[in-house]
Amino acid sequence: MKCHQSLNSLWSILFLSLMISCSPKPTKHSNSNKHSSIMNHKNLSYLALGDSYTIGEGVPVNQTYPAQLVELLKAKKLDFNNPKIIAVTGWTTDELQQGIKAAAIQGETYDLVTLLIGVNNQYRGRSIDNYKEEFTGLLDQAIGFAKGNKSHVIVLSIPDWGVTEFARQQNVNKEKVAQEIDAFNQAQKEICQAKGISFLDITEAYRENGNLPENQAEDSLHPSGSIYRYWAEKLAGHIREEVKF
Repeated sequence: MKCHQSLNSLWSILFLSLMISCSPKPTKHSNSNKHSSIMNHKNLSYLALGDSYTIGEGVPVNQTYPAQLVELLKAKKLDFNNPKIIAVTGWTTDELQQGIKAAAIQGETYDLVTLLIGVNNQYRGRSIDNYKEEFTGLLDQAIGFAKGNKSHVIVLSIPDWGVTEFARQQNVNKEKVAQEIDAFNQAQKEICQAKGISFLDITEAYRENGNLPENQAEDSLHPSGSIYRYWAEKLAGHIREEVKF
């Protein structure tokens, strides 16, 4: 009887050991990946800095390039919250700096920051040297808002408003505007390259189709939603290829 009981106990121990050894064991690696996936692709934040081109003068909010960019990225499983936009029609670089200060976002950080500023510096006849200094300060702020991650900061070139119907009606010297816009863009491109920041050229494409009536807002000066769509698509393509979240 004792021998039979001992044998049963032995088989029970062996069976229990076998079950334990065959049970799947969670690993730290799998948990870490799951946590990383959630953290990296959900509730991402976006700060858009600029002027009328960023706020989308003359178009509904959902047609601005920041809003369209967020929708495009959501389709690619990058779930961004609604963009935080600091931009006002007519702003120059120094006015954007004041706007950032007034927004009281010092110390806040974002997963993505875009910057498009300078057309009003050119329009008001501001100097390139002044622009370089103030643009550099804004770019440094943008890097800070992006947690110091330079790959998460993207600068867009200044569109050439000289191609618009508004410019034609005002008898603007298109060649002069184009030359000045090119100078401002070259200045910011060089600053971006020196700091390791991505610079996207949207100017040349705008010169080709910004004059078409369907690509202008009602004021005949600012872009329509279709132009902003192109900018958003260009940004989204860059982000998908070059930026890791």
